[in-house]
Formats: sequence, structure tokens, C-alpha cells
Amino acid sequence: MENALKGVKVLDLSRVLAGPLGTMLLADMGADVLRVEQPGGSDDIRHWYPFVGEESTYYMAANRNKRSMTLHLKTEKGREIFEALVKNADIVVENFKAGTLDRLGLGYERLKAIKPDIILCSITGYGQTGPMHKHPGYDPVIQAVSGLMDVTGQQDGDPTRVGIPVADIMTSHYVAISLLGH
Repeated sequence: MENALKGVKVLDLSRVLAGPLGTMLLADMGADVLRVEQPGGSDDIRHWYPFVGEESTYYMAANRNKRSMTLHLKTEKGREIFEALVKNADIVVENFKAGTLDRLGLGYERLKAIKPDIILCSITGYGQTGPMHKHPGYDPVIQAVSGLMDVTGQQDGDPTRVGIPVADIMTSHYVAISLLGH
């Protein structure tokens, strides 16, 4: 299985957990995943416990089998470099707030102009449009608004968060499965 996606090139702009875990699954199956972070380490999971030395085990695990680089997409030079990377990629995965890629000048239409067969996987909590599309979709928030916290914990107690980031983990699997379907 480690070579099932050999030759597939993925640009991973995602952060926090659902996106990085989804692209980790692709990397585990042999995809060449290039993780692109903003300078300074833009992924919050770099700060999640437990740590081995100075590094988060969550971060290390979610980014195994990947290459990585930093790139400032808010600069013209950064966008030029990213566009050059897109020319050789098959998939771009991102989980910015809705509309961020468009504001950067790197939305789907631009990516498609660079590489007509590019696949863009955008991960959001509430979609690209609609009344809540600008709200962040962090795991505890999704657990709360979905009602999952209401059925977890003591029967007469307060809503309780599931002990693991279950919404992010499930989403990561949907990321991988949906991309495999293309």
C-alpha cells in the first residue's frame, strides 16, 4: 500500500489537524506530499502536547512522510513560487477560512488556469457559502454544534467534549477518500 499513490504530487497548505492528517494518509500511501507553511511555523498543532524534546508529537505524526517548506503566500514572490509548484502538482489541499485562497489570488480558477487538471480540496467547517461559512470549524466547535457533546459524558451532566479530536480525525479520512475518488 505504501506505493499505491506513487507519482501523485500533493501541495499541502493545511494546518491544525484534519488537513494534515488527510494528507498524511496520502503520504502513507506513497504520494509525494509537500507541506507548505507560512514562515514562523503557521500550524497550531506545533504547540500541542505531548512533546518529544521541543517537538509536538501531534505535529510530527500528522506530518510524517512529507517534505516541507515555508512560503509567504501574501507576497508576490511567494505566490510566484507557489504557482510554479502548482504546475507540477496533482492536488492542492487547504483549510483556510472560506475565500482566503481567492483573496491571495490563488483560488480554484487561478489554479486551474495554471494546471487545468488540478484537484483542489478545500476543508471547511461550514462550506464556502452560507450563513456560517466564515466561522472556523475547530474540532470542539463542531462537536458542540453537531450535538455530539450533548450525548457525551454523564447523563445529567454538562455537555462533554470527546477525549480525542474525533471530528478532525473523521474529516481527515473523508479528505483522503474523496481525493482517492478522483
